[in-house]
Amino acid sequence: MARLALPVSLILCLSLLHFSSCRPPRIRKAVSARPSAAGEDDMKAQLEKLWQEVNSLKEMQALQTVCLRGIKAHRKCYLTIEEPRHYHEANEDCIAQGGTLATPRDMMENNELRDYAKRSAPGSKDFWIGVADIVKEGQYVDVNSQPVSYLNWDRSKKQPTGTKRESCVALSVAAQGKWYDEVCRNLKKYICEYVIP
Repeated sequence: MARLALPVSLILCLSLLHFSSCRPPRIRKAVSARPSAAGEDDMKAQLEKLWQEVNSLKEMQALQTVCLRGIKAHRKCYLTIEEPRHYHEANEDCIAQGGTLATPRDMMENNELRDYAKRSAPGSKDFWIGVADIVKEGQYVDVNSQPVSYLNWDRSKKQPTGTKRESCVALSVAAQGKWYDEVCRNLKKYICEYVIP
């Protein structure tokens, strides 16, 4: 409840500012009742700043809700989504929620994702992660088209297979968090990540 107090107080402040600007002007003899253009600009700037703060607080509150449903690790929150989707649909869903498909940057993050996926979706074997070589075969990038330096291929299954049809990457819980390339149109559960500011 304490987290809601700050946004409510900001909204109350904005309401007071709004109502004070809506009152009929007082009539003064020697002074104009209308504020100067500079005063109006200053008030507009203050209101804009308050709205930005309110929106920022809303985003932080939404992120905290995601973190409560998922896990928090390495300045990120992770959330498994159990409704299977195509790779691109999965990424679009993560983006719509304010994140992206999870992209492990090192072995520690990868193991954290594997363990979380195992706990949060028991019985599930694999999940889409934010790695693909759609643009150029063999050149793996994250969802922001940045090169990926950490790779965790399942070499026992000769991954990646290197075929052009298999351009999206899944993390296999059954293979202890190892990765394999897969056809992007296949349906899989997925893990979203949200960066904590």
